[in-house]
Amino acid sequence: MSQSTFTILLGGELVLTERLRSAVSGSRFIAADGGMRHAAALGVVPELWVGDFDSTPPDLEGAFPHVPKQPYPAAKAATDGEIAVSDAIARGARRLVLAGALGGERSDHALQLLLYAVSLAEQGFDILLTSGTEEAVPLLAGKIELDLPRNSLFSVSGFSELHGLYIENARYPLIDFHLPFGSSRTISNIAEGKVRFTLGSGRAIVLARPHDFSGV
Repeated sequence: MSQSTFTILLGGELVLTERLRSAVSGSRFIAADGGMRHAAALGVVPELWVGDFDSTPPDLEGAFPHVPKQPYPAAKAATDGEIAVSDAIARGARRLVLAGALGGERSDHALQLLLYAVSLAEQGFDILLTSGTEEAVPLLAGKIELDLPRNSLFSVSGFSELHGLYIENARYPLIDFHLPFGSSRTISNIAEGKVRFTLGSGRAIVLARPHDFSGV
């Protein structure tokens, strides 16, 4: 990876799979508040640690005494994760891996990160959200390809009405499909290898479970 790839360590769950390690290999790291706990597990030292530190236990602070800290008040207008992303962009990020972004106890944070990821993709950034067991990639007008294990689960969730949706190399392919906003038609598909997505217009997110073969 180039020095324009940043991994943002967030406070959600993170399972250390080989796929996750591959996704973050060679990247630069910024930790957001309690997301620093993932640094030790990954064996990395972030170049910056930001947040209000309300979810950072004292022992974690002591474990990384030499990482520069950028504190913010608890009463602020953005999440710690969004602040960390802004700092990564200021440092030259073009690809962002949001690790610890999915699942967890705070559905509001997870939803906000999915929406934020689509917004970042619209600005031209390459975005991956991951928990290690689940991944999410924005889908906008154009084409993307995801290298998923055969028989693993994936879904497309529309954040708007979708037009001209194509899904190739999947158990349930689609050709020039119109997906109404809120429809569940594209939930729980099964990959047959590298899955190709084409979208004419709209905003969506592809949620994949690379280690989940329960749909077989």
